[in-house]
Amino acid sequence: MKRFICYCLFILVSGNLCLAQAAFHVQNKRQTTKVKFKLINNLIIIPVEINGITLSFLLDTGVSKPIIFSFLNVSDTLNIRETETLFLRGLGEGEAVKALKSKNNMVKIGDAIKLNQDLHELFDADLNLTPRLGVPVHGVIGFDLFKDLIIEINYARKYMTLTNPEQFKPRPCKNCEVLNLEFHNNKPYLNAEISENGNTIPVKLLIDSGGSDALWLFENDSLGIKSKPNYFNDFLGYGLSGSVYGKRTTIDALHLKSFMLKNANVAYPDNASISSAKKIKSRNGTVAGNILKRFNLIFDYQNATVILKKNGLFKEPFSYNKSGIELAYDGVRYVKEMDNKTSNRIEETKNGDATNSIKIILAPKYKLSLKPAYAIVELRTDSPAYKAGLMLNDVVLAINGKPAHAFTLQQITHMFYDDDGKRIRLTVDRNGKELSFNFHLKSPLNTKP
Repeated sequence: MKRFICYCLFILVSGNLCLAQAAFHVQNKRQTTKVKFKLINNLIIIPVEINGITLSFLLDTGVSKPIIFSFLNVSDTLNIRETETLFLRGLGEGEAVKALKSKNNMVKIGDAIKLNQDLHELFDADLNLTPRLGVPVHGVIGFDLFKDLIIEINYARKYMTLTNPEQFKPRPCKNCEVLNLEFHNNKPYLNAEISENGNTIPVKLLIDSGGSDALWLFENDSLGIKSKPNYFNDFLGYGLSGSVYGKRTTIDALHLKSFMLKNANVAYPDNASISSAKKIKSRNGTVAGNILKRFNLIFDYQNATVILKKNGLFKEPFSYNKSGIELAYDGVRYVKEMDNKTSNRIEETKNGDATNSIKIILAPKYKLSLKPAYAIVELRTDSPAYKAGLMLNDVVLAINGKPAHAFTLQQITHMFYDDDGKRIRLTVDRNGKELSFNFHLKSPLNTKP
C-alpha cells in the first residue's frame, strides 16, 4: 500500500512538472497568483524571473515571441545560450533586426512557472525602452503567457491575476461586455466601430497593451477611414524595424459594444511604417494602452474572449502633449547639494581690556550627488517649446524653478499635458552653457493663433 501511495504521488508530481514544462502553470494550492505592476505611460511593467534572476518586462499582447534586450548586458548573468539566428520584423521603415533564439529558459511570474521557455535576444540598442519610460525594462512578454492562463488585469489598482484555466470560474457581471477574439500570427484582434462625421464604420483592431497611445487607424478612403483636416504631424513611437511617424487628431467616438469613448485620441501612421502590419488585410488599426487602461480586463485566449468592465479611469479626458517635447533618461549628472550636517566653528575675539566675546559660526557643508538627467530626444516642429528656442539634446536642469531631478520622468511628462495657457519655465544645459526658456502650453489641434 505504501509503495502504491508513493507511486501515485510520484505520478501526480511528475504530471505537474510536465505541465509546467510544456506551458505556464500556477504552482500553488489555489492555482492562482496575484502580481503587482507599475503603470508607466499607459504601459504595464511586471517583475519576471528568468533563470533565477528577477528582471522587469513589458506585458505586451501585441508580441508573439518573448524578447529580451541583450544590449542591457544581462545575457551572461542569465546563462542564456545562443542557439539559432533569426531576423524579426515589425513596425517602422527600417530593415528586419537580428535576434538569437535561446531555448529551455526557466521563467517565473508570481507563482506561474514555465521551464522550457524560448527567448529571442535582440541587440539593437535603439529598441531600448528604459530611457523613454524612466524605469528598467529588460524584455517583453505576451502570447506565450496569455495562451496558457486566464489573465485578469486591474488597471485601476495596478495588479494582475494569473489563474490556471481549469480553476477559473467567471463571476456574473451585469456591467461587463464580452468581446470575441480572433488570432493572426498569435496576436489578438477584436471587432469595434468608430464614429466620424455621422458615419459608423466597423473596424478590426489589434489589441496592443505594449502601445502607450489610444488608437491607431490605417487610412483607407474606400472604407471611409481617414484623418480629420485638423491634425498635426508627430513622432508616434519606435517599432521593431525603426521609428514610426504619422498624423495625430481625434475621432468622434470609439464603440466597444455598449461602451463609447468620445473624442478619443487617434493616430494615422505613415504607410511606409506599417507595411508589415498591413499584411493582415482585414486589420484596420490598433487599440492600445490609453484605451485599455480605462477598463479592467479578463483575457481568456483558450475560449477566444476578453471581458471588459469600466473602471475609475474611464472618464479621464483624452489629451495631447502640449509642449512638443519628448524627454528621455540621459544617464546621471553630479549635482551640488547642501548636506544636512553643518560644521561648527568657534571664534574668540578680544576688545582691549573688555571680556572676551565668543562667536559660534554655522558653516553649511555641501556634497556632490549623482542625480538622473533628462534630455530632449523629440521636438515637434512649430510647437511652443520649438518656437521658444529649445533644441534636441538639451538637458533639462530645472522646471518651474525646481530641480529636474526632483521629479520622475513620468511626473515631468504629465506637466506637458496640463491645461492650455499653463506657463512652463525650463532651464537647460546646452553644450555646457546654462540657458533659460519660457513658453505656454497650447493644444496642437488648436487652429486659432
